[in-house]
Amino acid sequence: QVQLVESGGGLVQAGGSLRLTCAVSGRTSSMNLIRWFRQAPGKDRDFVAGIDWSSGTKYYADSVRGRFTISRDTGMNTVSLQMNSLKPEDTAVYYCTCANNWGQGTQVTVSS
Repeated sequence: QVQLVESGGGLVQAGGSLRLTCAVSGRTSSMNLIRWFRQAPGKDRDFVAGIDWSSGTKYYADSVRGRFTISRDTGMNTVSLQMNSLKPEDTAVYYCTCANNWGQGTQVTVSS
C-alpha cells in the first residue's frame, strides 16, 4: 500500500501562485501514475494533472494546461504541482492519488 500526504495549500489572490507537494511512502515499488485531482464544494472530483513515475510523461486537464506544471523528484519520492495564474475557479481541495490510494487533501482558495 502507498501513503500520500499533500501540503502547500493556502489562500492566494487571483493571478498568484502556489506549489503543492505530494509525499509518497510505503510500497513505492507499486508507483506508476501519480495524479492530482481537485474537488470544489458541491462538485465532482476532477482530474487536474498526472505524471508517469518511470517515464516522466505528463498529462493535464484542459482547464489548467499552460498554467499548472507537474513534476516529480524520484530521489525524494515527491510529486509537485506548480500552479501559476490562479483563478477563483481553481478554488478546491486538491488530492493526490496513486494505485487507488488517496491523500487527505489540501485546501486551495483563490480570492478575486
